[in-house]
Amino acid sequence: MSEIGTGGSPVKTRGTRLGRGGRKIAYGLVLAILLYYVGGMIWIHKIDDDLKFTPSEENRVAGGSQTVAMVAGLIDREINDNRWTANDPFFMPAALLDNMPNYQQGIVSALARFTFELTDQIGRTRGSSQTDPDLQEAAGLLQYSGTKWVWDPTVSLLPTAASEKQYEKARVSLNSYNRRLAEGRAVFEKRGDNLLATLDRIALDIGSSTATIDKHIAETSGAYIDFQADDLFYGFKGQGYAYYMILQGLSQDYEGLIRERELGNAWSQMLDSFRSVVELDPMVISNAKTDGQLFPNHLTAQGFYLLRARTQLREISNILLK
Repeated sequence: MSEIGTGGSPVKTRGTRLGRGGRKIAYGLVLAILLYYVGGMIWIHKIDDDLKFTPSEENRVAGGSQTVAMVAGLIDREINDNRWTANDPFFMPAALLDNMPNYQQGIVSALARFTFELTDQIGRTRGSSQTDPDLQEAAGLLQYSGTKWVWDPTVSLLPTAASEKQYEKARVSLNSYNRRLAEGRAVFEKRGDNLLATLDRIALDIGSSTATIDKHIAETSGAYIDFQADDLFYGFKGQGYAYYMILQGLSQDYEGLIRERELGNAWSQMLDSFRSVVELDPMVISNAKTDGQLFPNHLTAQGFYLLRARTQLREISNILLK
């Protein structure tokens, strides 16, 4: 709105000035929101695939299991050092991330599988003996969904247990078990049949992953846009990384058995295959045709290394059977 001034020229009114001021405020808010989300995503995002990772002093126990310390250390790193992102609500920048959350959930899925085997096989004298209470607690807690925030209206209007809180309790239980183990009040069986059963379970889990990759490639390869390919890729990368670190720990805990059964070379080759899974790090995940000329299929490459690791796990199991 304007008025005619002296000489017939229009005079800007206060309403026009307010309109321009309102637009500046709106633009400023949009810019602030954009910076909040984009800057926050860049700040938080981290695919922590350090193959030389060692647990902190807090998660290591002299005389305890190196593998249990590794599991506790990985939990601690992902929920406390790197920050758990899979359950972030919409108003947090990490809610827009997908690679890091899938990678973290892949890690925890492998830790949960191993902890179940630790409870059922390694952490008890025989199948008829009592399960260790700390291990049983940790195994149950690591099965908890990674996407639960402190409030989930689909479950209850009251606050609920967040994923990272449950995983932290699991870490505490694992450290409690390891301290009792060092004191001689807990069991960590270093027999060949226990190691064999654990390796077989890991191989089964890897087999399930490669079947998922195969199904996805068969149904969607060659699609120009595939928003699931990177989710699968980083989920299985996290799984492969966790198993690599677990198997490193097992090589220390079962060092005598591995030397006695002359498994050193086979074990190293198996670790190399898992390392190859972890070291795949393309900028963009492509699910192109498997016989394409211009673009690769990263899921195919990942699946190959996972299958090779699974085959080598089976070879070690066969040696242990003899």
